[in-house]
Amino acid sequence: MLLAIDSGNTNVVFAVFDDDGEVIGEWRAATSANRTADEFGVWLGQLMQGDDIAQDNINRAIIATVVPANLVHLQTLCEKYFHCTPLAVGKSDVDLGIGVLIDNPNEVGADRLCNAVAAHASYDGPLLVLDFGTATTFDVVDANGDYRGGVIYPGINLSLEALHLGAAQLPRVAVDRPDKVIGTGTVSAMQSGIFWGHVAIIEGLAARIRDEYGADLTVVATGGLAPLFAEATETIQHCDQYLTLRGLYLLHQRNAG
Repeated sequence: MLLAIDSGNTNVVFAVFDDDGEVIGEWRAATSANRTADEFGVWLGQLMQGDDIAQDNINRAIIATVVPANLVHLQTLCEKYFHCTPLAVGKSDVDLGIGVLIDNPNEVGADRLCNAVAAHASYDGPLLVLDFGTATTFDVVDANGDYRGGVIYPGINLSLEALHLGAAQLPRVAVDRPDKVIGTGTVSAMQSGIFWGHVAIIEGLAARIRDEYGADLTVVATGGLAPLFAEATETIQHCDQYLTLRGLYLLHQRNAG
């Protein structure tokens, strides 16, 4: 079995794939650079036991992280608790199987590379991949599967927190889809601005990216809030919650030999 670890700025996602490439377990922990390998190991072992997944059956691992300080702890986790040396996406010894055609390929987040690999394997033609995370990212993948660049925009929860912290009279609000654009109170006005404003950004940026690229792009969305926004705009054609994890699985398959 394969342990895939996607370490983002907000959450660390752990998933176990069986030998047929199916996810049989998935768990999340808050990202913290201070969390040790032992803390991860005890926590993860208990969750696996609760889902009847035998820890001894996991003998392979792969990591994608955008938090460099976490990499050592996660590598130690794999070596100490699962007795395997993990692959790390972005390292020179990991073959992506795609070109990264930007000014400095080393700048691209490992999660965005995983998304590009999985999206190209699953969908036809040139693609625009939206990932709703701490930041909302827009990534262009050409018809050959090569990564061509993209856009990084503040994510929903980051925008909400900035509103709350920057304006004394604005409360924290939950992300929700308001029935109307025009809010009739502070909370409804904030929810409308965050939600429908983000929809407008998605539609506007996707149109501008499509015009600049010069070809129609199939739009694929992933991340925790992807389903909520996919229901609100026809710009998003596919919602794929396991895109990043599937990219990790495919990259491991490519490099396992």
